Amino acid sequence: MKDLLLITPPFTQLNTPYPATAYIKGFLNTKNISSYQIDLGIEVILELFSKESIQNIFSIPVDLKNTSENSQRIFALRDEYVKTVDQVILFLQNKNPTLARQICSMNFLPEASRFNQLDDMEFAFGNMGLQDKAKHLATLYLEDLSDYMVEQIDADFGFSRYAERLGKSANSFDDLYLKLSSEQTFIDVITLKILQEKLELVQPKLICFSVPFPGNLYSAFRCAKFIKENYPNIKIAMGGGFPNTELREVKDKRVFEFFDFITLDDGELPIELLYENIFSSEYNGEPQFKRTFLIENEEVTYKNNSLKYDYKQAQVGTPDYTDLKLDQYISVIEIANPMHSLWSDGRWNKLTMAHGCYWGKCTFCDISLDYIRIYEPVSAKILVDRMEELIKTTGETGFHFVDEAAPPALMREVALEILRRNLVVTWWTNIRFEKSFTKDLCFLLKLSGCVAVSGGLEVASDRLLKLIDKGISVKQVAQVTRNFTEAGVMIHAYLMYGYPTQTIQETVDSLEMVRQLFEMGILQSGFWHQFAMTAHSPVGLNPEEFGVTPIKQEILFANNDIDFTDKTGIDHNQFSFGLKKSLFNFMHGINLELPLQDWFDFRIPKTSIHPDYIHDSLLEDDQFIFKPNSKIIFPGKNVIAENYIKTKKQNSWPYTRITFHLKTNIVNVEFAKEKAEWLIKIIQENTFENPKRITLQHLKTDFESNFEDFELFWFSKPMQQLKENGVILSL
Repeated sequence: MKDLLLITPPFTQLNTPYPATAYIKGFLNTKNISSYQIDLGIEVILELFSKESIQNIFSIPVDLKNTSENSQRIFALRDEYVKTVDQVILFLQNKNPTLARQICSMNFLPEASRFNQLDDMEFAFGNMGLQDKAKHLATLYLEDLSDYMVEQIDADFGFSRYAERLGKSANSFDDLYLKLSSEQTFIDVITLKILQEKLELVQPKLICFSVPFPGNLYSAFRCAKFIKENYPNIKIAMGGGFPNTELREVKDKRVFEFFDFITLDDGELPIELLYENIFSSEYNGEPQFKRTFLIENEEVTYKNNSLKYDYKQAQVGTPDYTDLKLDQYISVIEIANPMHSLWSDGRWNKLTMAHGCYWGKCTFCDISLDYIRIYEPVSAKILVDRMEELIKTTGETGFHFVDEAAPPALMREVALEILRRNLVVTWWTNIRFEKSFTKDLCFLLKLSGCVAVSGGLEVASDRLLKLIDKGISVKQVAQVTRNFTEAGVMIHAYLMYGYPTQTIQETVDSLEMVRQLFEMGILQSGFWHQFAMTAHSPVGLNPEEFGVTPIKQEILFANNDIDFTDKTGIDHNQFSFGLKKSLFNFMHGINLELPLQDWFDFRIPKTSIHPDYIHDSLLEDDQFIFKPNSKIIFPGKNVIAENYIKTKKQNSWPYTRITFHLKTNIVNVEFAKEKAEWLIKIIQENTFENPKRITLQHLKTDFESNFEDFELFWFSKPMQQLKENGVILSL
C-alpha cells in the first residue's frame, strides 16, 4: 500500500518516461510521503502491440468493400503482423538486437503504405548502421499498424497522443463530456484493465494525474471516471502542463464530477497540502490549499490560502524513477535524421538546470505564467550530484535537460563539474542562440558529453525577431550554429511561420535563410511550427499591439490557443506543405540547389536574401580580440616537454618543444625555454580541476612580471594553434 499514486495517462513518449511524476516522487521522498508511480502510456502501448491484442483487432469484422486499399492490404497480411509483432517490440526494447539482420533483409516485415515513403536506406544509414536502419523499418511497421487502428478501431489513436482534438482549444467541456458518456473504446478497455490492477496493488487514498498535453486529457478523464465509479473513497487531483496553461479559467462544474482538485504551476507544495488535508487527523482550522481549484458551496472555487512559499529548486530532491518499467520503453526512429532521433530513440534521464526562463521576453511565449516567469537556477554542484544519483538508480548515463532555455553560464559550470568528477555522460538541452556560445564554450560543452542542442530561430527575419523580442539576429544564429557544429554538437532549430504582420516576402526569405544554413552544413535538423496565439503570451494579452484581432469565445473549460485575424489577411496555411517538404529534403542533404518556387504549387516572390548571406556572416572572427575578463581553462593534462638548441642565423637559443597528446591527435608547439616553462606551470595550475579560474588579465600580469608584450605572445602562431585545438579555452 502507498499513500499516493502518481499517474501519467496515455500517451506521451515511447522511449522514455515523461518526467513529471518522477520529479514529484523525488520531492515526496524528501517529506517521507510514500508514493507509487505508473506511466500508463507505455503499459497500454505494450499491451496494444502484443500478439494477443493484434489478433483481437484483426478479429473485428472489416467492410473490405468500403475500406481503404491500405487497410485491405494490412488485413490480408494479418497473419504476418500477428507472427512478428512480439519480436519487433522486443527488438525496439533492445532485447533482441540480432533481429536487425532479418528486418534489414526487407523480406521479413509486412509492408504497407508507410514503406512507400522509405528513404534511400544506404544514403540514410550507410552500409554499417544496421541497428538504426532496422529501428527505422520497425517504426514504419508499427505506423502501418497504427494507420489500420485509426481507420478500423479508434480514430483518436496516436502513438504520442490520444483524442488530442478533444483537448485542443476546448473552450467548452461539451465534446469531451459527450465522449466520456459514450461506450469505452478498445484502447479504453486496455487502459482501465491495467489501471484496475494498479489500484488493487497500491490501494492509494490520493491519486494525482499529471496531464502534460492535450493528447493526455481524454484518458485522464476516462481513468478518473472509472475510479469515481468503482473506488469512490479515493480523492483525485490533476496537475501538469495542460491545466497549467489551459485550465486557469475553468468554470464548468461537470469537470469536478471526475476530479476533486486541479492544481496549477509547480506541483510540490499543492500536493503536499492535499496530502495533509486528506491524511492528517490532527489538522485543525480551515484547510490550506496552494493554487487549487475545487468545488465549494456547489461552485468552482480557486483556493490559494496557504501562506507557505513554494520550495526552492535545491529543496525538491532528485527525480525518482522507481516503479517505472525503464527496461520496457521502446526506441523508434521516424525519420533518418540523427538529431531528430534524440526525441524518440534511447532512454534519457530528465533534469532541469533552471526553473523558468532567464530571457523571459519572447512575445509568442507564455511568459506571464510562473513556470516561465519565475527564473531560479540550480547550482552546478547540486545538478551533478543529482546526475550521479540518477546514474546509480537507473543505470542510465544519458541526460536530457528539459529547460525552457538552459543558461550558458550554468551550462559552462555544469560542464566543468562533470569534467572535474571524471564522469562519462551524454546530454543535450534547449538553448537560445545567443553570442555567449563561443567556439571555446561549445568545445567545453562537447568535452563534458553534450551531443546536441535545440533552439528557437523562429522566423528567420531580423525585423520579426526584433518584434518577437528574441534578442538574437540571423547572423548571430549562423555564428552560434557554426560554433556548435565545429565542436561536434548537433543543432536542431525550431522554426515559425505566420507570426503577426509577417509578409509573404518574409516567409520566402526565412526559408532561404534556413536553406543557406543547411547548405553551409551548420544546421542539422529543424521543424516548422505555424504561429499560435496563446492567452498568456504578450501577443495574446495585448493583441492590438501586434496587429491581430482575437475572435472572442466564452471560456468555461480550456483557454490557451486563441483564434484570431491578422490585419495582413494572408493565409499562412498555404505555406505549410512547401515549408515542411523543403525542410525534409534539406535535413537529408538533398535538393538544396532547387529554386524555392519548386516547393510550392502557387506563385511566390523571389527571395530578397543575397545567396551568400549566411556564408558572409561567418567571415567575422573575434579570435584576435583581447578580452581581459575572460576565464582561461587548460583542459589538457598529457603534456611532454623536450628541450633543445635551435640555431638561427649563427645565433643559438635554448628552445622547448611542448607536445600535447589529445584524444584524436597530437599537437606540437615550440617556445623559448623560459616561456615554455612559464606556460607549462600555468597549464598545470589552471586545469578544469581547479575551481579558481584565472582571467586573461591575471595571465597577462603574471606573464609581464617575467617577460614583455603579452599580447604578442598570446596571439602568436603557436598559441593560436593551441587555441584552435582546444588546449586553451577562453570562457
